[in-house]
Amino acid sequence: MIFATLMLLQTVPAVQDVPTTQVTAIGETAAVASLEDAADDPAIWRNPRDPARSLIVATDKKAGLNVYDLSGRLRSSLAAGRVNNVDLRVWGGQVIVAASDRNDKANGKLALYTLDTGAATLAEIGRFEAGAGEAYGLCMYAPRGGKLYAYVVYKSGTIAQMEIFRQGGKIVADRVRTMKLGSQSEGCVADDRTGTLFVGEEDVGVWRFGANAKDPVGGEKVIAVDRRTLVDDVEGVAIAAEGARGGYLVVSSQGDNAYGLWRLRDMAYAGRFRIVAGTFGATSETDGIEVSTASFGPGLQGGLMLAQDGDNAPASQNFKLVRWADVLKALKLK
Repeated sequence: MIFATLMLLQTVPAVQDVPTTQVTAIGETAAVASLEDAADDPAIWRNPRDPARSLIVATDKKAGLNVYDLSGRLRSSLAAGRVNNVDLRVWGGQVIVAASDRNDKANGKLALYTLDTGAATLAEIGRFEAGAGEAYGLCMYAPRGGKLYAYVVYKSGTIAQMEIFRQGGKIVADRVRTMKLGSQSEGCVADDRTGTLFVGEEDVGVWRFGANAKDPVGGEKVIAVDRRTLVDDVEGVAIAAEGARGGYLVVSSQGDNAYGLWRLRDMAYAGRFRIVAGTFGATSETDGIEVSTASFGPGLQGGLMLAQDGDNAPASQNFKLVRWADVLKALKLK
């Protein structure tokens, strides 16, 4: 046992110091009701008519889904049980919210909801079988042409692509493709502009796949856990879009409480930052993240980042809000 421990210490490289800039949060959500490890993943619905009245949908993975406004005020909660990750898309005149349902750890499901943007409430559409195993990560993809997909990432590394469609006046979902990574995986994001899916394998790195149902099932590792720019565990993955194809892939480097950026055009490393204490607290051990580069009104014209905070003591966990323009300025990318 002592020999095995020494071998492990010799073969696992230490975290190496890489320049990491700092930003502070400009707001935070109310804490989730559940204690300990409970808050997990956020998504943003942007109000196109009045961006300052946009909404945040986020998971309390021990209880269900919460809806917040941009001031962080809790507007509503839906008792959905153990839903882990969440995403949303506007589709057919409705805001469709999807979550990975892990209420049955042996059989994962895709849970679907509609968001009433005026009342800031959620209503369940249904729960659809995605395959055997524990559902963990979740992201959505809305390509041109009107189709809608969700990817359920299993803890085992299996990725189930689910098509969401209307049948007999109802919204339903069915699995259309399966992919596989070698170990525990969770965070994912799809780029609607380019038809690209990124999935985080927690101890390995980030993989890139074609997002369409007829694309090959094999992926390409585009970012490696090097314990410099990216420290295991790989958690939340988000896209900060710029123009028709550009922008950054943003990844939660949970192992050292940081976030890294890689350029989407060539996957070149672009920098890293931490959210430190200021008017609001710092973030640590971040799971889910979300980034939108659209304007959210005065003070947020350059976009918004949301980050789950794993230690919001003395309160339970919550989500911090950061000006995306502050991140780009700190990293000298603008």
